[in-house]
Amino acid sequence: METKVNRGELVERIEGALDSIRPFLKADGGDVQLIEVDSEDVVHLKLLGACGSCEISHITMKAGIEDSIRKVYPELKGVIAVD
Repeated sequence: METKVNRGELVERIEGALDSIRPFLKADGGDVQLIEVDSEDVVHLKLLGACGSCEISHITMKAGIEDSIRKVYPELKGVIAVD
């Protein structure tokens, strides 16, 4: 039987996943901020610094960030970059 994770624990897991990739983002002058996890299991993120204006940020979101979050939050439906 699957146990539903509370929102606080979920946010902690997602922040942990983001912390695992932050060194790579920071090496290029960027970072990421968790804005919210909505009721539809979509994570809203804000790309900061160089990541916010990078031409390949969509690849970073899908291949790096989304994959890292999915490991700790398999129910994830997707990630959205917000301004």
